Amino acid sequence: MRSALLYLVLLVAGVAGILWMARLGGDVAIRVADAEVTLGLPIALLILAALFLLLHGLLALVGALRRWPARIRARRAERRRGEGEAAVTRALVALAAGTPELARIEVRRARERLGDTPQTLVLAAEAERLAGREDAASDAFQALAARADSRFLGLRGLLRQAIAREDWATAQRLAREAEAAQPGAAWLRQERETLALRTRDWREALALAAPGSAQAALALAAAGQEPDSARAAELERQAFRTDPGFAPAALAHAARLKAGGSPRRAKAVLEEAWAARPHPDLASAYLEGEEDPLHRVKAAEALVHNNPSHPESHLLVGRMALEAGLTGRARQELEALTGAGTADRRAYLALSDLEEVEQGDSPAGRAAQARWLRTAATASPEPRWRCSACGTDHGAWAPVCPACGSVGTIGWTSPQQLPVAG
Repeated sequence: MRSALLYLVLLVAGVAGILWMARLGGDVAIRVADAEVTLGLPIALLILAALFLLLHGLLALVGALRRWPARIRARRAERRRGEGEAAVTRALVALAAGTPELARIEVRRARERLGDTPQTLVLAAEAERLAGREDAASDAFQALAARADSRFLGLRGLLRQAIAREDWATAQRLAREAEAAQPGAAWLRQERETLALRTRDWREALALAAPGSAQAALALAAAGQEPDSARAAELERQAFRTDPGFAPAALAHAARLKAGGSPRRAKAVLEEAWAARPHPDLASAYLEGEEDPLHRVKAAEALVHNNPSHPESHLLVGRMALEAGLTGRARQELEALTGAGTADRRAYLALSDLEEVEQGDSPAGRAAQARWLRTAATASPEPRWRCSACGTDHGAWAPVCPACGSVGTIGWTSPQQLPVAG
C-alpha cells in the first residue's frame, strides 16, 4: 500500500513538472559553425531524454554481452553441482543398500562434478572399503588427512584400517595424530583404550579407563611393568584403594608394605581386603610365618573379625581349629556352612578329616568319613580363577589369559557368587 502511494505521488509530480515546463515556453538554439538549429524547450528536453535512454540501453547491452560468458559458466557450474549432489545422494543409497560397485560409479560421477571435497572423499573411501579395495580406500583417507578441514576424518579412517590389519604400531601413531587434530573426542578415547589393551600398555589403558573397579586390575598390571619401585608401589596402592576386594591388589600392596618394614600395616591391608571380599590367598599371606597351631587360630580370628559370617571365614577358622585339635570349634564352624547351604567341596573334605580326628579308625568314624566323602563328590567345587572367554582355570590372576590371550577376562568364580571381574 505504501509503495502504491509513493508511485502515485511521483507520477503526479512528474506530470506537474511536464505541464509547468510546457507553459514555461522558450527555445533552445544549437549553433555549429554557420548552421543553427532552434528547438522549443519541451522538444529539446524530450530529445535529450531519448538520447539518454538510448545511451543507457547501449551501455546495458554492452554490459550484458560482457557478462554473458560468466553467466554461461555459472549455469554450467550450477548444473554440475546439481548433478554432483544427486550423485552423492545415489551413492549414499547404494552404500546403505550394500551395493559397492554402484556406489563406486556414483562416487566417481560426484567427484567429476564436485571435485575432491571432504564429502566425496569420505564416500569414495567407504565405497572402496565396502568393495574390499582397501588400498583405494587408503588413498581416499590419505587425501582427507592431507586437508586441514578434514584431517580428523582421514586419520580416523586410516586408524580403523590399521586396527583391522592389527598393525598396532601404526595404529598408535595415528591415534596420537588424531588426538592432536581433535582433542577430547570420545570415540578416539575408546579406540586409544582398546589399542592400549591390545598392546599391553597398561599405564596408557589405566589413564584412559573410566572410573570403576576395572581400574584396580589395570593399575596392578601397570605396576608389574613399572621399573621404578616407588612408582610401582604407588600403582599397587592405587589398585588396592580402587577396589579393596580385589585380592591380587591387596596381596601386592601388603607384600610391598611388609618388605618395606611395615608388617602391621600389611596385615591391616589384608584385614580390610577380607572384610570387602574374602579370598583364600589373603589368608595364606596373613598366616605366613605363624607356626604354632593355636596362634594360627588366633590369627585367623583376627583376620575374619570384620566379616565373620562369610563362608570363607567359617571355612578358614574351622580348618585352623581342626589343625590345632580344637575339634568342637572346628565342627561349629564347618556345620555352620552345611546348615546354611553354603558349603563347598572343601568344607565336606574338612568334615571328613574332622571325623577321623574325633573318632579315629573306628567303624563309626569310617562310616562318617564315607558319608562326607560321598557328599564332597557331588558338592559344589571350590572357587578358582577362571577365564570367562575360554573357560580355562588358572592358579593365579593375570591381566591376560595365557590360554586364549583375552584381556581382563580372568575372574574369581565361586558357586556362591557371580564371577568377580579382574
